[in-house]
Amino acid sequence: MTKELKSKLLPFTLTIVVIILDQITKLIVVNNIPPYTIGTQFFGDFLRIIHVSNSGVAFSVGASWSLTIRKLMFSLIPLIVMGIVIAVYFRNKEWNKTQRWAIMGIVGGGFGNLIDRIFRAEGVVDFIDIKFYGLFGFQRWPTFNIADSAVVICGIILVISFICTSIKQSKSEK
Repeated sequence: MTKELKSKLLPFTLTIVVIILDQITKLIVVNNIPPYTIGTQFFGDFLRIIHVSNSGVAFSVGASWSLTIRKLMFSLIPLIVMGIVIAVYFRNKEWNKTQRWAIMGIVGGGFGNLIDRIFRAEGVVDFIDIKFYGLFGFQRWPTFNIADSAVVICGIILVISFICTSIKQSKSEK
């Protein structure tokens, strides 16, 4: 195995870890907290672990669509997109180590939620509920899970890395 291939395969460990942590935490929630109830809370009601399901995508977009449309839009299309991302990932020789790890964290989060969309009739299990104190009109931030967290955190890291790389390249061209 070449050094380049190893450097591209190693970040898949993050993909696998995200999927495993996501599915284990969802299983714990499903098995221990009745749907639409609070299991526990911390720091008053700042952080709550609750059991909700989302048959849509972010912020429940599309939850009222027919099952057929939801399955197509929220399962097949993301699967195709993640396949394309992985294909581009292996072809690209420009991304640095941070960018590769961030991309694979995003892919792990995508697959974590995709597993729910395919195998859970009720949709994606969400359980992390945070008080948002009325910011942006939210008393509580929309409930999320480990997969969502991986997508957001790794997405932010990826954007910052691209910005830093761009700045570095710009300075070296001057």
